[in-house]
Amino acid sequence: MKQALLVIDVQASFCGAGGDCAGKSATWSAMLPSVATVERHDEAITPFERQLGWKPGKADESLVPADRVFIKHGYLPPAAAIYLSPRIGRWTACWSAASRRTPAFFAAGFALFDAGLHPTLLKMAHRRFVA
Repeated sequence: MKQALLVIDVQASFCGAGGDCAGKSATWSAMLPSVATVERHDEAITPFERQLGWKPGKADESLVPADRVFIKHGYLPPAAAIYLSPRIGRWTACWSAASRRTPAFFAAGFALFDAGLHPTLLKMAHRRFVA
């Protein structure tokens, strides 16, 4: 079964104080076919500022190099990001441990599962993965 890496919103707005939130996912993205999502704020689509008093930066880019980067609004990954290749059966998904985006992480896992794929969700923490 072919495997790919889904990097969920590893971007400056979700890094938190101090640091390297890309962790080992940059190494993994060099070894596996990879897709990254970047949350771009549009208050009309996802009311982060009104509901949370916070919003992601407008110019954020993925901090992890990926074969494809998808811009998204909200928690779910774009469907095109999941259906890139019918030959990929297992997706390993990761996010920044400092991220506020825990709902996006689980939304991506459920979207992969609902698509009939085999997701493995990994949380990055201090340059190592924690299952």
